[in-house]
Amino acid sequence: MIKKTFQLLIFITAFALNGCQPGNERDADTSKNQIEGDGDYEFPYQDPEVDIEERIDDLISRMTLEEKVSQMMHSSPAIERLGVPTYNWWNESLHGHARAGRATVFPQAIGMASSFDEDLLYRVSTAISDEARAFYHAAVEKGNRLQYGGLTFWTPNVNIFRDPRWGRGQETYGEDPYLMSRLGVNFVKGLQGDNPDYLKAAACAKHYVVHSGPEALRHEFDAIASEKDMFETYLPAFEALVKEAKVEAVMCAYNRTNGEPCCGSPRLLTDILRKDWDFQGHVVSDCWALVDIHTTHGFKETPAQSAAYALKGGVNLNCGSIYDPNLLEAVEEGLISEADIDSSLAVLLRTRFKLGLFDPPGLNPYEDISTDVINSEEHQNLAREAGQKSLVLLKNKESTLPLDKNTPYVFVTGPNANNADVLLGNYYGVSGNQTTILEGIAQKVTPGNFLQYKQGFLLDRENINPIDWTTDDAQKSDVIIAVMGIAPILEGEEGEAIASPTKGDRPDMSIPQNQVEFLKGLREGYEGKLVTIITGGSPMNLQEVLDISDALIFAWYPGEEGGNAVADIIFGDAVPSGRLPITFPKSLDQLPPFEDYDMTGRTYRYMTEEPLFPFGFGLSYTSFSYSDAVLDKETAGADETVNITVTVTNEGEIDADEVVQLYITDTDAPFRVPLFALKGIKRISLAAGESKEVTFAITPDMLKVVDMNGESILDKGIFEIHVGGSSPVPRAMDLGAATVKKVKLTVS
Repeated sequence: MIKKTFQLLIFITAFALNGCQPGNERDADTSKNQIEGDGDYEFPYQDPEVDIEERIDDLISRMTLEEKVSQMMHSSPAIERLGVPTYNWWNESLHGHARAGRATVFPQAIGMASSFDEDLLYRVSTAISDEARAFYHAAVEKGNRLQYGGLTFWTPNVNIFRDPRWGRGQETYGEDPYLMSRLGVNFVKGLQGDNPDYLKAAACAKHYVVHSGPEALRHEFDAIASEKDMFETYLPAFEALVKEAKVEAVMCAYNRTNGEPCCGSPRLLTDILRKDWDFQGHVVSDCWALVDIHTTHGFKETPAQSAAYALKGGVNLNCGSIYDPNLLEAVEEGLISEADIDSSLAVLLRTRFKLGLFDPPGLNPYEDISTDVINSEEHQNLAREAGQKSLVLLKNKESTLPLDKNTPYVFVTGPNANNADVLLGNYYGVSGNQTTILEGIAQKVTPGNFLQYKQGFLLDRENINPIDWTTDDAQKSDVIIAVMGIAPILEGEEGEAIASPTKGDRPDMSIPQNQVEFLKGLREGYEGKLVTIITGGSPMNLQEVLDISDALIFAWYPGEEGGNAVADIIFGDAVPSGRLPITFPKSLDQLPPFEDYDMTGRTYRYMTEEPLFPFGFGLSYTSFSYSDAVLDKETAGADETVNITVTVTNEGEIDADEVVQLYITDTDAPFRVPLFALKGIKRISLAAGESKEVTFAITPDMLKVVDMNGESILDKGIFEIHVGGSSPVPRAMDLGAATVKKVKLTVS
């Protein structure tokens, strides 16, 4: 009773100081949560010492049917008579706390994927959830409970980036299910925290499942995927986030998959997610996806039928406008019962209880996170590290880079040099600490040496004014740094890429031709160094740019510290170590149609044609060699783990990181299997001249392949094991990657 009385005093004092006021999008008057006198809670659901399931049942038992339905909407209103405050479930944190207030902006997800660094993703998401928690408590203290202010984050996006035309591929961790799983698991763990009693924040695996464009058709298409492709490619990352990371939420996609709307599919949401994977969290619909069930999909006839289908299928939270009031109509029509609503609401409310949103102040350790962490110097430094590790060096002719800071004359040009939007990507926060690429370069050039900037050319169309005052000045310099590519106005989500005529997708993966033509003009007759920086969130046909440039860096959307990160790499204060998380085809002619979800011919795992840049590729300022690849046994039983050890040597004179990659190929499978499959990654630091032994444990699960029925089996026979700094594609070695070592393992 002493503990409860103390909690009561803290609780009442806090709310008295906050001056909580009821009203739309404001706090309910939760002071009436308590009764005066002996310190008992008014309702059992408010008592943190009561079992969580009992608290949930108690709260639901006190609600009317209308109130229950209201709490299953993304904008859940206050129930003042029960002391339940307003809560908006919709929040974003793809690469930083987004759309709310000041926050650290980390590199876009596809850029962070280029780091191949699991620990980095964990540290970044830990920083994000620190900032989000601090912001949340500060906002509640002010009585602000607006959208994007809650603790339920609809991230990460673990859809496979199967086709470079998809505008939202930038939100993902690339094309490989293993890399997607490892980075996604670590991101979720950092976001949700490790407290045994409370969630720091709630993460969400989206968009479940088989969803990656076209954006213009996302509300109506039926993604047809074989059982093999489902369980080999599209489902593994979701499974890993559920089973390993215990992700709190899963968002169902707009589209149909194999005939059924994802938001209600019994097979996807009940059989696979709940039964097979034992998912314990809640399912949220993509926003207004339930409308599509009876409109564009034509799967049901009325909103009430769509609401009932989604609820019975397993959708607990409706982002949109269908559940309220149509669940009420569905009950009246006998399509569902109030007990169905109670059961679904209980799953949903459990998340709010785990976040501590119904507990009195003073119990949740995450309340103590100060707003000083928001865009702190520590987080800015982390954003800079992430930016450095995300950059991919694609060409470096005769060691063009790094540049000397005493270069007499540096000329910067291009539409993205001073464009802050290319730092951000989509789903971003707001920072007062953004550094453009031009600004980053300017801080490196030593006083007394010349630096000049002219934009020179437009992003995606010919200059209207034909007078060119850029080329002549640029060609007088020792180094031209051209910053070009694309920007978020040209690629992204359905309605966000405002300059895209195709709702964010890129049906032509070429870089804008006007940029290439201007680059040709800069190059013609120029005897200095031409360094090209490409921004963007998806693969592009860069063959002409590759031929023209002396050095080529793919920068993605590198975050608020992107300008500093690029400059660090260009001038040698950091060494490039990024690796491509997606294949860059030479042209779309090498790929199946965009609408085709069959994986044949897609990604490095099934693409037989030579790419422009292969998966896992990236250069350094030093060179690495791989030697002495040895298995501890060359023949193993089906239940045995085998270790492979390889020696990696830094052959150069610069300390650097190397990303060591393990690939496995089943050479004897009687059905189609990946040409190569990434199964292990280790980032190591090597001093100049240093060698290190790197060991991977090859478990039986790593040797399993998925048959045409979607079953995972261990096929006996010969397996090729590749270890190197890139995928084992000949093109990678042609471009300068270290030779991949190959050994054979026999499973008997």
